[in-house]
Amino acid sequence: MSEPVLSVRGLERTYVTQAGSLPVLKGVDLDVRPGDIVGLIGPSGSGKSSLLHAAGLLEHPDGGRISIEGRDCSDLGDRERTRVRLGTIGFVYQFHHLLPEFSALDNVALPQMIAGKSRAAARERALALLTELGLGDRHQHQPAQLSGGEQQRVAVARALANAPRLLLADEPTGNLDPTTSTAVFENLYALARKTGVAALVATHNLELARHMDRIVALKDGHLVEQARA
Repeated sequence: MSEPVLSVRGLERTYVTQAGSLPVLKGVDLDVRPGDIVGLIGPSGSGKSSLLHAAGLLEHPDGGRISIEGRDCSDLGDRERTRVRLGTIGFVYQFHHLLPEFSALDNVALPQMIAGKSRAAARERALALLTELGLGDRHQHQPAQLSGGEQQRVAVARALANAPRLLLADEPTGNLDPTTSTAVFENLYALARKTGVAALVATHNLELARHMDRIVALKDGHLVEQARA
């Protein structure tokens, strides 16, 4: 069996509120292996985003260890965490966070250029990804000229532009109508499957979650593997 791309052990996260301490993650363990597309479900406030942010090295948890491709990243400094994120992890959020002044093509090319790829090579890969997602004829449009579903497809292309080993998606279709949501999810799923990336996808849509390889649920701060129907 292949080694996990993402390995989480004993993850803890507690928030301080006016009402007192609120423990959200209480010792979460999770492995995601290459090619494994895992659905993460749970009610609002259950800690899905907290788990993704910790796994993506965006936040420091209060306890536990996080390993990316066998490397313990728990105690890395900010600069090295940024380097790991840039080279290894792709993110898709509920809101696309595209740069409004840039075209779809340049939104996808930019992270590649930041990683050191030439402008020509970055734009070539960006166009290939956008074409695969059905946006080849829309690549020069700015985000405001695209529909919500098209914006999310650009965000998916951007997340996969640097060929990450790990894809983290936080409610990537949560801001879309049901029909568009299904279409965008199918695009994301197909491209993730084709690239063999390890993916952890948080969603409140149980119907979409059932299409994934595995489903894990956050319940009272713990992660529980769900039996397939």
